[in-house]
Amino acid sequence: MYHRHSQRQAQAHTPTPAYNQGYGGYASPPPPVHGGAGYPGYAPQPPPMQPPPMRVAPPGADPELWHWFSAVDADRSGSITVTELQSALVNGNWTRFDLDTVKMLMNIFDTDRSGTIGFDEFQGLWRYIKEWQDVFKHFDRDRSGSIDGQELSAALKSFGYQLSPMLLNMIEQKYASGPVAGYGPPPGITFDRFVRACVVVKTLTEAFQAVDTDRDGWIQINYEQFMKIVLSAP
Repeated sequence: MYHRHSQRQAQAHTPTPAYNQGYGGYASPPPPVHGGAGYPGYAPQPPPMQPPPMRVAPPGADPELWHWFSAVDADRSGSITVTELQSALVNGNWTRFDLDTVKMLMNIFDTDRSGTIGFDEFQGLWRYIKEWQDVFKHFDRDRSGSIDGQELSAALKSFGYQLSPMLLNMIEQKYASGPVAGYGPPPGITFDRFVRACVVVKTLTEAFQAVDTDRDGWIQINYEQFMKIVLSAP
């Protein structure tokens, strides 16, 4: 996506529905799937401010992305914090991205481990979100603005993850959220939680695969190894 694309970023992508061997690992980000206008599922919202004229974009920077970065950088520090990023990301029901999802995104794209993201890192983050937007649109078949159980199953199957109905139900219950004050999409998985759910499934699957060396679907691990697998999830 951009020149600082790190190993952590590559691992966080949930790739194209082109299956590899093993557990359904992938090599590239989701394919672009174009949706119609007025789609309710996702609405990035920068704060209603204009960057001051003296802030000149870096050479070669996309002017639109620089504008968004400058708008989100509310304290004019030159980098974006978790709080600032959360204020700029809104779901289709106008709820802000939940904090755990924002922290996950920051962890993926904070390549220098500074606790904030600069403009180069922000470019990668923004393109990553746009790629996921297209995936979300594709699988939200009823255009409700949220992902239900059947849509979640279709998405994970297309990514190569064959989960049991029990596991799918657990994921749906864990990541679903209800409507806001009687308006917005019906109960289901909003865009932010959908991204996090898919990344968690991918992370845990790859952690399991690393331990299941004979590929028989069974592993023998001790308590510490089990905790490392679980805690590695975003």
